[in-house]
Amino acid sequence: MDFSADTTHGLIESTATAVAEEFGPTYWREKEAKGEFAQEFWDELAAADFHGLLIPDEYGGAAMGMQEMGLAMETLCAEGCGMAGTWYLVLTAGMAALGIRDYGTDEQKETYLPDIAAGDRNFSIGITEAKAGTNTLNIKTRAEKDGDEYVLNGEKAWITFSDIADNMILVTRTTPRSDVDRPTDGISLFIIDMDDSGIETSPIPKHGINYSKSCEVFIDDVRVPAENLLGAEGGGWKPLVHMINPERIGFAAAGTGIGELAASTAIEYANDREVFDAPIGAHQGVSFPITKAYARMETARLMREKAAWLFDQGEDCAYETNVAKATAVEAGIETVRQSMQAFGGWGYAREYDIERWWREINLTRLAPVTQQMAYNHISQQIGFPKSY
Repeated sequence: MDFSADTTHGLIESTATAVAEEFGPTYWREKEAKGEFAQEFWDELAAADFHGLLIPDEYGGAAMGMQEMGLAMETLCAEGCGMAGTWYLVLTAGMAALGIRDYGTDEQKETYLPDIAAGDRNFSIGITEAKAGTNTLNIKTRAEKDGDEYVLNGEKAWITFSDIADNMILVTRTTPRSDVDRPTDGISLFIIDMDDSGIETSPIPKHGINYSKSCEVFIDDVRVPAENLLGAEGGGWKPLVHMINPERIGFAAAGTGIGELAASTAIEYANDREVFDAPIGAHQGVSFPITKAYARMETARLMREKAAWLFDQGEDCAYETNVAKATAVEAGIETVRQSMQAFGGWGYAREYDIERWWREINLTRLAPVTQQMAYNHISQQIGFPKSY
């Protein structure tokens, strides 16, 4: 890896900083309180070309990689957007763009990629089910071939943006798990239109990140043409994993980004707030806990950069993405916790935003993979027997 200054990366960082300054903490506090989708922010991401970072230039994109996307996400989070910096990019500009770019047909690329790059198309990703959870191989949503079409039926849960999305990449089984030799066989992905009359969404009331809805999705006899299949029938596991690794990179960027935002806010407060004739930041009981957690974030950031570099080289990066996600989340959570502590009772007040960032960063313990499952994968890679 090359740690010298990079002009392109500097431009991404400065652009993301400018966007975050326009859509800062006050904006997100209001959107969270109202439960509104931030359309203005979405459109500004398009104007900054961030929706098209991973899309080839022939489809209107910037032809960059996860190194650049991770930097954009982290900077947006750190400079004032909090979790929204990752949240509004990870599904459409990240997962959907990569899945279609690398596994879509020419027709699918021409149909969807230019719209994604322009910010004119929003995707949700239909993976999770209430009775499958992290065990994606246990999903029950099915797709049955009927002539030149597939008939889709099933239920999904915690599907972000599904209430407003134009499309969804839906993960199904075309062959039941009981009928395949390997549990990863028989998985198929479909691009579906969310305005189909057979699709209903029901928002799930949740703890935070209420500037977007996460929903249960009910799919009843939805018919899609065979050309909506993304990748090969029964061969959807490989493209799904290809999309999941960047999602973990994105959440690692959120962990360090939100942590940095909370730390910078707390440090400013600790320099201004005086107790016993000195700034509270002069006391090591305040400064050291934040500093120690911040140092851990710095090392986690390096692992995220390595994981992104490997992904962009087309190398296996599952180990690195899990290490990056697990360590960035723990370091980020500790940084926000200690930053909140520095505010004392005011850390509990909405006007200082720390309580919102605390609610936001705690989601990263649970998604897109739980910390336990990330450590399960890491433990196997370093030599322990499989535990699930």
